Amino acid sequence: MLSTEQAWALLAQAELVYSREQVAAAIARVAEEITARLGSRHPVLLSVMGGAVVFTGQLLPLLRFPLEFDYVHASRYGRGTQGQELIWKVLPSESVKGRVVLVLDDILDEGRTLAAILDKLRELGAAEVYTAVLTEKETGRPKPIEADFVGLKLPNRFVFGCGMDVHGAWRNLPEIYALKQN
Repeated sequence: MLSTEQAWALLAQAELVYSREQVAAAIARVAEEITARLGSRHPVLLSVMGGAVVFTGQLLPLLRFPLEFDYVHASRYGRGTQGQELIWKVLPSESVKGRVVLVLDDILDEGRTLAAILDKLRELGAAEVYTAVLTEKETGRPKPIEADFVGLKLPNRFVFGCGMDVHGAWRNLPEIYALKQN
């Protein structure tokens, strides 16, 4: 965990990738795309905690159609910057059986966490599964899944803000920053 001083120093050296306005515009566009595709389907939306909380909180009021909401909690990062083994903290509920499900996440990086979540939803009997991510990192490597709805493309750097943290800090920023490159 960073000290307060370390967190402020890290932010001071970080590079702005997307402004608050750019993030809001991307979320509004994603909401329109989701509405066009799923607005008549009464889907179950599952937010991936804790990273997707900011994206979810901004997206939900823009979705003007009937839906149900729930969450899952699976992570490969913890407080680190490298993915580890998948840890399930809250599994998807069985309310997804026979339903159209939209999974909301903050970032599609390597795609392994989101792929594991989708596999679990299919195992629980979801009729159709879609994904919406605030950001997708352009890693230059193949990913096991593609998101159906993507807000913003990111460079292949460690980013934070808008639900994404760096050593446990700065999920609450309305902008997206990248760590300073050495």
